[in-house]
This record gives sequence, structure tokens and C-alpha cells, in this order.
Amino acid sequence: MKVGIIGCGAIANIITTSIVPEDNDINIAYFFDKDIERAENLASLAGGVAVLNFDDMLKDVDLILECAAPVSVKEYAPKVLEHGIDMIVMSIGALMDNEFYKELESLAKKHNAKIHLPSGAIVGLDGIKAVAKFGLEEVTLTTKKSPKSLGKDIDTEEVLFEGKASEAVKKFPLNINVAATISLACQKDIDVKIIVDPKVDRNVHEIVAKGDFGVFKTRTENLPCEANPKTSMLAALSAIRLLKSFNETICVGM
Repeated sequence: MKVGIIGCGAIANIITTSIVPEDNDINIAYFFDKDIERAENLASLAGGVAVLNFDDMLKDVDLILECAAPVSVKEYAPKVLEHGIDMIVMSIGALMDNEFYKELESLAKKHNAKIHLPSGAIVGLDGIKAVAKFGLEEVTLTTKKSPKSLGKDIDTEEVLFEGKASEAVKKFPLNINVAATISLACQKDIDVKIIVDPKVDRNVHEIVAKGDFGVFKTRTENLPCEANPKTSMLAALSAIRLLKSFNETICVGM
């Protein structure tokens, strides 16, 4: 499987340096970033090619992995799908725009392509998907991050946001993809609280789901990426796991 990457920042670096060709024949071959120097640096590490023109890699890939930002999803995803190429989207918040979601869904069906959304920086997504249509009544997400990861300079704990996921991803497009992931998994605009806390050094996500099945709770304390504290290591690892799963004969979980 030949892969092209959009966005050559922290997540792309982790994925690229963790994948070798022997991993189910995964070949990360092309790199695109509006900062061409970043693309060239990562391409040199992987023995791949940095492209100046995004269209150039669409001629020779089986899958595109987006590791950039929601605006990049909106700019490039339609073109990827129109070429019948599968796509992994890391900036899942872009799909909280319902019209855009439907546009991508229609393009994917028309051109026989697949859109993959990794579980990202949370655990428990399989459970949420399992109960989504079976009496799921309520899902809440409480996220707690350090001031550095949220670009804040404060010395006391503060609630930055409390409301629906659709609003959270607009206010914090680079920080709260997990809210979009959960919402899309359970097909509800979930309730979200975002807290900045100078006492924490990890990105903490607590999920509570209630319904006819009972109650389940998960808590994830993610170490942030050294290169980008806005990003959790687990987000990159979930994409690596997804890539490696495509050619497996036996798959565990959803």
C-alpha cells in the first residue's frame, strides 16, 4: 500500500518514523506540506518524495493520510475522494460540519473510496459505537489540559468552554478533535467541558456514557508530543495501528 501524507508536523513525524515497509507492505512515499521545507525534511527521513503540487501524489497512491488541520481536510479531501483514493482523516473536527460530512460521504460512495477516522487520543470508542443505536441516552466529555497545550498563560484552573461538541471544535479546532470523534461515533452532538489546569502535565480526557446498557466511564491521561503539546502521543499511535490493520487477516475490535 502506497501512502501520501498531508501535513508534515508532529503526528506525521511519529507515524513516518514508526512505520517500516515490512509493516504489511506500507510504503509512505509522498509528503505534502505548505511549508515545503518540512515536507522535504520528513521525506528525507523516510526515503520518500516531497511534492510541491498536491495533485502530483494523487497519481501514485492508494491512500492519503491527513495530519494537518481542519482547513486542510476541507481543501483537499474532496479531491482525494474524487480520485477514488481512500483517506485517513486526523483532523476529525472538520466533519462536524454536517453539509461537508454529507458531501464527503456522497463523494466516497460515488467513487468507491473509504474515509477512515482513527480513535485518536481516547479509549472506549468501540463501546460507544456498540451502544450508539441501543439505548444510549447521554455522553459527556471532560477534557483537562495544561495552559501550554491550549496556548494560555494562566496560573489557576479555569473552565474555558462548556457546551456542545459542534461549538467546541469551532472554538478549539486544533485541540478537541476527540469531541468530534465521539460525536460521530454515537451520532450525537455530545456535551463537552474543556478545563485548563496549570497543575496537569498530561492531556486528560474523561468520557461518561449512560443508557439502557448501564454506564461506562473511561479516563485517558495522554503524554503530549514533545514537538507539539497540543497533540497527544496516542493520536499518532491510533493512526499507526489503523494503517497496520488494513492487511491483517484477523482483526480484534471494530
